[in-house]
Amino acid sequence: MLAINAVRRAPAILRNAAPLSTWSAVPAGPPDPILGITEAFKADKDPRRINLGVGAYRDEDGKPYVLNAVKKAEEKIATAKLDKEYLPITGLPGFTSNAAKLAYGADSVPRNQNAIAVTQSISGTGALRIGGTFLARHYPHSKTIYVPTPTWGNHIPLFKDSGLEVKYYRYFDKKTVGLDFEGLKEDLQNAPEGSIVLLHACAHNPTGVDPTQSQWKDISDIVAEKKLFPFFDMAYQGFASGSTDRDAFAVRYFVSQGHQIALSQSFAKNMGLYGERVGAFSLTTASEEERKRVDSQLKIIVRPMYSNPPLHGAHIANTILSDPELYQEWEGEVKGMADRIINMRERLYQLLSNDFRTPGEWSHVKSQIGMFSFTGLNKEQCKVLAEKAHIYMTMDGRISMAGLNGRNIEYFAKSVDAAVRGDL
Repeated sequence: MLAINAVRRAPAILRNAAPLSTWSAVPAGPPDPILGITEAFKADKDPRRINLGVGAYRDEDGKPYVLNAVKKAEEKIATAKLDKEYLPITGLPGFTSNAAKLAYGADSVPRNQNAIAVTQSISGTGALRIGGTFLARHYPHSKTIYVPTPTWGNHIPLFKDSGLEVKYYRYFDKKTVGLDFEGLKEDLQNAPEGSIVLLHACAHNPTGVDPTQSQWKDISDIVAEKKLFPFFDMAYQGFASGSTDRDAFAVRYFVSQGHQIALSQSFAKNMGLYGERVGAFSLTTASEEERKRVDSQLKIIVRPMYSNPPLHGAHIANTILSDPELYQEWEGEVKGMADRIINMRERLYQLLSNDFRTPGEWSHVKSQIGMFSFTGLNKEQCKVLAEKAHIYMTMDGRISMAGLNGRNIEYFAKSVDAAVRGDL
């Protein structure tokens, strides 16, 4: 009887035992450094706190900014009472056409020959991933992509997950806090013939250091000589200098010199469409017939990845790009955002160099361009700024210039001065 009872109880005992989870061996991944900064900032209740880690524009009051052109575009879309049907695999045709026009220019030869293959993407990240996958499958000469040191952190896992091997070329000179142009040229010249090279079209992330137009021409010559394949990441067109044409110089110059290129575009920064996830990936081809074949392969990549892209953000961007009045207003707002950041750079330089006479050379603050600046601050200085002054940035000294405004810039400069002197 006891034996029978024991058998009857066994299932209940087993049911009460803690089962081994299917996912018990999954290791914890490292925390995202930017997310960690934001969490620390939110937990800090000091009224002086400043978040310089986030890569999104903030207005003079430190608030997120919705462009007036975007608001008006949404009003037009609401009035039109558009449906919510699926987009084609490669996205909204009007948007992709206008995105290519914005990037390559109205007089672009491959554009006017209908030889640019373009697909809408899940912002710039999605464009890069589509591009990486396409090159891994179809680029015949190499499966290695060279990226600058440093580069946007997501480039590296993104291209590795696409099936490419990631290698590096020199870009940033810590001693001058500027471009290591000689190192860049030497590394590209030493890269195996046919390699893929990632180039930030403007507003290099994270350094804010861009080649001059003359230097871009030299890079084009090396790329041609070594038969490298240029893949441009253009996440900040218009946002860097305030001019969409000036910021597209590198892309348009390379195409004019006969290079076939790949291009990633994002409308997160220049239209403030961060959460709408609006972007485009494109490739220049030799003919309309070749473009059609490339288009077919882009569809094969996109279909199992996410089937087709989101609708609303594409309508917003396309409405702005296709309406002359909205386009003009948008360009003015883009310039306004860029000018505010440029003014913050000038003000910060004046405070550090002239008002506080902070030890060191600070001209790089105003010579860099775009949303980000590599300050030259070291890890210990960044750490003490967070702990003592409630100022949050990445530990490599990168700051988002958009996080500075007339209310906090003097406090920031004073805190940096104290950190550099070791007095904070």
